[in-house]
Amino acid sequence: MVVYENRIRVAVADDDVLFREGMSSLLTRSGFEVVGQAGDAAEILPLVREHRPDLVVLDIRMPPTHTNEGLDAARVIREEFPDMGILLLSAHIEVEEAMELLATGHRVGYLLKSRVTGVSDFMETLEHIALGGSIVDPSLVRELIRAHRKDDPLELLTTREQEVLALMAEGRSNAGIASKLWITEGTVEKHVHSILSRMRIPGTEDDHRRVLAVLAFLESR
Repeated sequence: MVVYENRIRVAVADDDVLFREGMSSLLTRSGFEVVGQAGDAAEILPLVREHRPDLVVLDIRMPPTHTNEGLDAARVIREEFPDMGILLLSAHIEVEEAMELLATGHRVGYLLKSRVTGVSDFMETLEHIALGGSIVDPSLVRELIRAHRKDDPLELLTTREQEVLALMAEGRSNAGIASKLWITEGTVEKHVHSILSRMRIPGTEDDHRRVLAVLAFLESR
């Protein structure tokens, strides 16, 4: 098991007390600092505001209705603390509801509980998110992309468009992509529009279309 030198501060929210206590124990033994636990979404928000952790681990379905309370709390956390890491855990594939959060592209993750099979890998995932990365469970990616396409749309992209898409997957803005590729922001916008069109991404909100394109790219790697 890897023990990290820099103690990452984590808050855990899950209504299953055994799961919550077990995760907190694993985190502590792996070198993380657990600043608090919550059994529902109402408890996690004041805890986060008080302790300002580096990362919040949230179950999507929590009391009282066991629908999207955890996701709703995650949206509030991202709005109030844009640089705080958030990992969503779920026993169900429901990534469509999390697309807005995933579209932010940094310090965010979404995993199925049943797919967490290795402690070391899970701890490395938490560190990756806390340090600025993003993680989406491959099974969630496949489910989402399968709902929106039948063929591989990446084959339709030019080399430059693939470069732009790769930078989108890193969470870069249009301005950041322009700087990296030494092109104008207007040119980037044209490439993005072409990417979404060639990949036949449905005409929903722009952020949702971008994350669909990025997820398709990640699946192909």
